[in-house]
Amino acid sequence: MNNSSLNNHSGLTSPETWVHEHGDALYRFAIQRVGQREVAEDLVQETFLAALRANTYSLHSSERTWFIGVLKHKIIDYLRKHSRDQKSRQVLEDEAADPFDETGRWRNAPNRWFAGSSRTIEREEFWEVLRRCLDDLPSRLRAVFTLRELDELPMSELRRDLDISAGNLSVLLYRARMGLRRCLEVHWFGHAEQEE
Repeated sequence: MNNSSLNNHSGLTSPETWVHEHGDALYRFAIQRVGQREVAEDLVQETFLAALRANTYSLHSSERTWFIGVLKHKIIDYLRKHSRDQKSRQVLEDEAADPFDETGRWRNAPNRWFAGSSRTIEREEFWEVLRRCLDDLPSRLRAVFTLRELDELPMSELRRDLDISAGNLSVLLYRARMGLRRCLEVHWFGHAEQEE
């Protein structure tokens, strides 16, 4: 690739500055979703390579927003590629137990959480505990949860992009939520209850 083709990205800054200007933010975004340092680094590199090849950037969004959009697609591609293992897919579908009975009530009701005052969730410590709890989730659950709940990708888009059934996606989200709930009950809500 010659220098003239590198500078043919209308509206984007020079590719030589991308890592300096966006690398850390993209890495943080990726590591939060996949949880593996090497994978996150590879996904960021793939994002920059895709940006070099693409000529689709428009001035309708910021450069960083565009890079994050490209990175989201790379994360989804990674998840799709690693979800093709038929054995693990079958195990997930087999374990797809509905937590609710036929009347819509919990089969096993969750423990009551002590919510405390509204300022509780605003505390920086809470967000640190939540980040640690997310880090403790298996990478696939963390990625699906963050793409759905933090990035607000529609369920239909996630199912299509990951090539999984609605039931399988529901199971993954359920497991992620229950894992976060257990972790937060131990590391935050029990702790917050004792402080009040």
